[in-house]
Amino acid sequence: MSLETARPNLEAFGFADRVMTFANSSATVELAAQCVGCKPAQIAKTLSFRAEEGAMLVVAAGDAKIDNSKFKALFHRKAAMLNHDEVYDLLGLRVGGVCPFGVNVPVYLDVSLKRFDIVYPAAGDDHSAVRLTPEELATASRALGWVDVCKGWQEE
Repeated sequence: MSLETARPNLEAFGFADRVMTFANSSATVELAAQCVGCKPAQIAKTLSFRAEEGAMLVVAAGDAKIDNSKFKALFHRKAAMLNHDEVYDLLGLRVGGVCPFGVNVPVYLDVSLKRFDIVYPAAGDDHSAVRLTPEELATASRALGWVDVCKGWQEE
């Protein structure tokens, strides 16, 4: 999958016109934030984990980190991230451009995203992003629900 595959999935919800492409890489939270012109926390990073059915995705705020105990309590398995080859083999995406649009694996959204009016997930490659509200992200990703599996993002 790539930008060309993600775009039609976003189009189905009327969001394709919000896709941004960049000359520079947006492969990391920091690089994506520079390209978009937002806070790194507003980057909606898509994390790929092993699951019984192969893979699952958790989309979280750029400043959030997976809390292993919360993850295990909710999903009844250790939070084991996929390696680069597994990401490509299971999702057809390259690390740095993993997005939750048009994938055939379960997608969950972490509550760390809900504090923002706008978030920016990748749109299928490492030179793209799409501008969405958290609720639009939930719709376009066909997320199975909101979860609380991250730490380090809560405002004190």
